[in-house]
Amino acid sequence: MYFYKIALLNSPLEPLTYQSQSVIAVGHEVNVSLRNRQLTGVVVQACEIPEFKTSEIGTLTSNYYSPKQIKTAKFISEYYICSLGEALNLFVPFLSEECAVGTVNGKSVMENGEERKKQNNTSIVLSKKQDDALTFLQQHPVALLFGDTGSGKTEIYMRYFEDILQQGKRAIFLMPEISLTPQMQIRLEEHFGDAIVMWHSKVTKVQKKKLLERIYNGSAKIIAGARSALFLPVEDLGLIVVDEEHDDSYKSNARPRYNARDMAIYMGQLYKVPVVLGSATPSMSSYVKFPHYRLKGGHYTATREFFFESSREEITQNVEAAIVGTKAKDEQAMLFVPTRANFKYLICEACGHTHSCPYCSVGMSVHHKSNAIKCHYCNFSERIPTQCTKCGHEMLTSNRLGTAEAVRFFEENHPQIRVGQFDRDAVSTQNKLKKLLKAFNAGEIDLLIGTQMLSKGHDYHDVTLAVILGLDNQLNMSDYRAREKALSLLIQIAGRSGRKKAAKVLVQSYNRDFFEPYLNNYEQFLEDEKVFRQALYPPYRKLSRVLFAHQNAYKAEQDMMAMVENLRRFTAVEVIGFGTAQIEKIANKYRFQILLRAEKSTELIEALMRSKTPLAEIDMDPIEFM
Repeated sequence: MYFYKIALLNSPLEPLTYQSQSVIAVGHEVNVSLRNRQLTGVVVQACEIPEFKTSEIGTLTSNYYSPKQIKTAKFISEYYICSLGEALNLFVPFLSEECAVGTVNGKSVMENGEERKKQNNTSIVLSKKQDDALTFLQQHPVALLFGDTGSGKTEIYMRYFEDILQQGKRAIFLMPEISLTPQMQIRLEEHFGDAIVMWHSKVTKVQKKKLLERIYNGSAKIIAGARSALFLPVEDLGLIVVDEEHDDSYKSNARPRYNARDMAIYMGQLYKVPVVLGSATPSMSSYVKFPHYRLKGGHYTATREFFFESSREEITQNVEAAIVGTKAKDEQAMLFVPTRANFKYLICEACGHTHSCPYCSVGMSVHHKSNAIKCHYCNFSERIPTQCTKCGHEMLTSNRLGTAEAVRFFEENHPQIRVGQFDRDAVSTQNKLKKLLKAFNAGEIDLLIGTQMLSKGHDYHDVTLAVILGLDNQLNMSDYRAREKALSLLIQIAGRSGRKKAAKVLVQSYNRDFFEPYLNNYEQFLEDEKVFRQALYPPYRKLSRVLFAHQNAYKAEQDMMAMVENLRRFTAVEVIGFGTAQIEKIANKYRFQILLRAEKSTELIEALMRSKTPLAEIDMDPIEFM
């Protein structure tokens, strides 16, 4: 009899011991029984006969996890403090050879024996600056391409992909989910043909199965995708590119709370392949840690002029006139609004009561189209009330303009302006995204109104006006990265304008003195920000956030206090603060938190592992503090 430790996929349990009458290789996926339930697990270790009775391993599946996948999963489990089964569940396993799709005698073949469309053999021609940048990237195991919007970062990546493919290797190209646009897909497929696959959340199960067949049989050479693409079963990996590396969407907000950018760097070292990080507004972490190549300017010779308006978040006469004037010239405009819906809050004019979600301690957003107020945290919704639920007053007012209200304003007051709405409410499928971007680039939309989705790497050819509202809300958040995030957002949105013609960027902010010096000098901001961060914040210190949530507020608070007492034994770890979370309740659970700081991640992880209490949800390297 043989005995093995089995990590149960997506289970918080530690690996359990099972027995088998035959030898099973480490990494193989198996079916096992636990308390009359059939579960799937992975053999992670052979072990000695235990002192307790064990159950028999059931059937073996056709899947296995490579040694490098298992090693990466163990790192995720240890660093991000989750079970090994939860970490392994991130990965798509390999197929055993006899089950591999489209392989003959171990060699990959095309589907149905027919050769698929080859990639374009015409090599991408780079400018001297771009060629120098590529040479720099090829000389470093991890390097940052710090390139302005429009400077040709994508061409450099594609040229690097060409080199990797010529070596008989494959590449992973990570992008934020919303950057995986039809535009980018067309651009990649025009050059690389069917060597490209696009992997993201809007791909259906049937489509994913077909894409996996191409990854397994080797016909997919470049896997472009959101953060989950990093965990696909890619043989012969030769390069990982992380575009828009500063983007917060690379960080998972559910366990395992990993950061795909940081995991790409770890995997690059493990697989011994180069990693390229790219951004026009790189994160402070990447700027400090890795060598960078500064690529200024670009293909576009048009100029951008910035104007500031000291105003609260609203469509002022200046904003309205600028958009109407742009339409009069048959040019296009973009309007950034940080909030979707019509308004973020519904407030009583008599008593000042904000209509909040009954399950979350946040204001409900107003959606006129569905005649509802909705919670953007738990999705609870109810009809828009006609009177205050606290004092009965019938005069209710809305606060904090949203995208839908901005759309309604222009449709009602300027019907000659064709408006498109670009947020999660309006763009819920890949087809809707494709249709909207196609219409905008075809000149069928004059004004595109959207949230941060506007800033995510899209190409807008004829935009001559970008209007940015609500930037001060981002700047004033209680987040050590608030200045970095606000300035990055401004530069990213501004960079979508002025591609062909001179453009104006109208910024609504009371903080012109902060923004203006850095508009064309982001590296100076990063240098100045170093002084603010040193000795206190990442990348110079390690942070962790521990969250406690329970329907019983007393239980959550007591669990937090118990962990605080445990943590105080560790002198290398500083308890920055603890107490009620900024959003006190979400989905009917009361929330408390602890913020921790240390010089080394090892010190922090040791303290967390030895101090952990039952309700503690640990977030290493947090980017969310609400």
